[in-house]
Order: sequence, then structure tokens, then C-alpha cells
Amino acid sequence: MTRMAGMAGGAAARAALAQALREVAGRAYPEVARAVAAAAARQGAAGAAAAGAGPAGRYDRAIDMVNRLPRPALMAGTVALFAYSVAAPEAFARRMAALADVPEPLWWLIGSVVALHFGAREAHHFRDRPPAAPPPPTAAAPPPLPRAGEAGAGPVPPAANLP
Repeated sequence: MTRMAGMAGGAAARAALAQALREVAGRAYPEVARAVAAAAARQGAAGAAAAGAGPAGRYDRAIDMVNRLPRPALMAGTVALFAYSVAAPEAFARRMAALADVPEPLWWLIGSVVALHFGAREAHHFRDRPPAAPPPPTAAAPPPLPRAGEAGAGPVPPAANLP
């Protein structure tokens, strides 16, 4: 119960709970616990190697935060547009009419900027993904069947006896 009492705390309570869960899992399923520990060690080593010299600084964390904003902002903006169209239809119609007056080349420009932004981001994640596991070995092709009349062919069908 002393472990449960500390759950209201912060990181120390989470660490105590995690340790308790590891102990219980280790007793109930020792082979699974060993496999999980080995996978966590491999992941930790790979993460440390990818991170470079050490933990990310304030600047890196800020840039990561800014990089995570566009998709949620686009989603929230779309929902807000629908809510705005219901709450103030006349004002929404005026703004949509103003958008209709934007020249087509500017729409192409904003579309290309957004596409290049997300394309570059996806290309970055594509390049940094872990290497794919090699494909499983395929089964060897079965040996060819012997032709009628050859050694190991078995009984010869009656049609093969005709001259």
C-alpha cells in the first residue's frame, strides 16, 4: 500500500509504480519480462545514438513544438470555420466572397508552399526511419515432377504404352 499512497506524487511516484509493475510482470512472465527489457535497452541505445551528444536544449524543444503545430492548427481552423458559418452566416458569406476575389496565381502559390512544407517534412521522416527488416526467406521451389517413363515416375499411364 505504500507504493499506492505515492501515486499522487510526480515522477518519483511514476517510477515506483513502473518498478512495481516490472516486478509483478517479471514474476508472472519471466521470459516476456526479459524480452521487454532487451527491447527497451535496444530502443534506448538507438534513441541515444539518434539524439547525438545529449538531451535536446530549449531551442530544439521549441522548434519541435512549432513543427507539431500546423496539422492541429489546420484542423482547429477548419472546425472554427464551420462554427463561424453557423454562428454568423452573413459575415461568413462576406469573407468567402473576399476569398473568391483572390487571384488564382496566389492560390497556386499558397498551395505549392503548403505542399512543399509538408512534403519536405514527410521526406525528412522517410529518410530518418529505421531500416526495414529483411524479407523472410521464401520456401524453396518444389523439385520438378519426373516425366512418364523416367526413373522414379511411378506407374506409367496406359496411354503412354501406345506406339
